[in-house]
Amino acid sequence: MRLVKPKKALGQHFLKDQRIAKRIAETLDAFKPLPVLEIGPGMGVLTRFLLEGGHDLTVVELDKESVDYLNLNFPELAGHIIADDFLKLDLAKLFPDKFCVIGNYPYNISSQIFFKVLEYKDKIPCCSGMLQKEVAERLAAGPGSKTYGILSVLLQAWYDIEYLFTVDEQVFDPPPKVKSAVLRMTRNNREELGCDEKLFKTVVKTSFNQRRKTLRNSMVSLLGKDFPDYGLPIFALRPEQLSVERFVELTLICQGRIGKHAGY
Repeated sequence: MRLVKPKKALGQHFLKDQRIAKRIAETLDAFKPLPVLEIGPGMGVLTRFLLEGGHDLTVVELDKESVDYLNLNFPELAGHIIADDFLKLDLAKLFPDKFCVIGNYPYNISSQIFFKVLEYKDKIPCCSGMLQKEVAERLAAGPGSKTYGILSVLLQAWYDIEYLFTVDEQVFDPPPKVKSAVLRMTRNNREELGCDEKLFKTVVKTSFNQRRKTLRNSMVSLLGKDFPDYGLPIFALRPEQLSVERFVELTLICQGRIGKHAGY
């Protein structure tokens, strides 16, 4: 059987450990029979367990060599292999209703993948898979943590995030230089933020752009130097101290200053 050669440019590190692949596949068991989209299946180590688990599976793979391998070795995927870049897909056209996302995500684009999942948050009740340990810790971090940041807040506004387990480097070909981790994001019950969503994103990004400074300093670029309410207690805090709810509070303060649709 001809194997696929891992390509550094695509961030490919193929998982070899069947037990770990099975554990990752099982993270979606509670969401059957929803369709599942697997990102970057490579040689199908995770794919096999998703199919054996009875999932309605579609895979998206950019690497032509991997696509050829999947077509040859997984005939049951006929018509369900998308040879394209996940980041460029119109997911609403592919899935008219709700679906789940899973994958052994390429390290070099994992954050971009989660930002895209966020765009379809009302269609994706669960997203799970493996990524770089450092990134997984950042996504799951709570307020007060040094790793708590932009993606933590934006994702936790809409998802409950579970850091499930750590994965050693040696179970990959080739072994990456860092450890990996498996996490699961499950959509929470929040239907709306209670503030302007676009401004919320701007406020979060602006505050963390100078994360070591208090909000009184970091928010000047958005609110101006003459903003009269910098004396409020919230502005004495640093962004990593704010929960999602307090970022909503901060957004509402900004909304009162610059309006709901100021272009920000």
